Amino acid sequence: MSTGALQQAQKIKTVGMSQQAAQHLLLIEPAEFYANPQTMDTNIYQVEEEESHEEIFKKALAEFHNFRDVLVENDVVVTTVRGIEGCPDHIFPNWMSTHEGGQMILYPMRNENRRRERAPEMIDFMGRFYELAHDFRDFENQGQFLESLGSLCLDRVNKVAYIGLSARTDEKLARFWGEETGYDVEIFDTQNHEGVPVYHTDLLMFIGTDMAGLCTDCIVEGQRARVLSRLKETHDVVDLSIEQLQTFCGNALEIRNIRDEKMLVMSDTAYQALRDDQREAYLKDVTKILHAPIPTIEKYGGGSARCLIMELF
Repeated sequence: MSTGALQQAQKIKTVGMSQQAAQHLLLIEPAEFYANPQTMDTNIYQVEEEESHEEIFKKALAEFHNFRDVLVENDVVVTTVRGIEGCPDHIFPNWMSTHEGGQMILYPMRNENRRRERAPEMIDFMGRFYELAHDFRDFENQGQFLESLGSLCLDRVNKVAYIGLSARTDEKLARFWGEETGYDVEIFDTQNHEGVPVYHTDLLMFIGTDMAGLCTDCIVEGQRARVLSRLKETHDVVDLSIEQLQTFCGNALEIRNIRDEKMLVMSDTAYQALRDDQREAYLKDVTKILHAPIPTIEKYGGGSARCLIMELF
């Protein structure tokens, strides 16, 4: 872990920073990667392994490095830390979030080997730059889970958290999180193409400064109009289909580089699945759509580009 790199980035990100889009990102380079058997009961996007752990890890690591390089080549500030063994999903940092004012929050994870991702050395490292504002880890003991910004899709400017309920996102805890952080919560139920809840909210939607993407059809009937109306009060909304949900089109993130240019990050799979009119709509709001191929990570991890990123505010 590079303390110097993070300190330098702290200086950079204070210049012209948007409340919604971070100018500094954290990536976790995995020590190992394979299809996590503990998460498959809730993540239908994971695929049973068809290759050895060694081959899967080799491909995933190459994809990770290329993804990072695409960000850096576009003048995005990236800090990379090394993951630990025993955590096949460490590449997806769902255990912490950071917030303006130098605050961080720790979260309760559903699966045991995902709880290990909150390595003490990582928490100590981040504690050099962020104050621990809220620690929700003990809710695991009550069977209540809230997996950071996978569970919570934040409109930081308007202080609204959009939250799709699932086995990994508890309604009572989500409401308590809102009370503690000062966010209004917009909570809803979802169904994917197999009729089960989408495991994380960041699979079905993203929120940028002025533009948002939402798979409206996966919100259960009777709740759709409410959620869409609320989002349209503050954002232009690009509607994503159920088929596009399966290709990770909702798993995108608006970021800014050191020149304060807004960009949208997604995977090649997602980019190729967008219609021309959807790309054109995004490009009215962002300078560029950054995309990179991460098919192994998507296939065996069941997550995509946004899942790889922790924003550092």
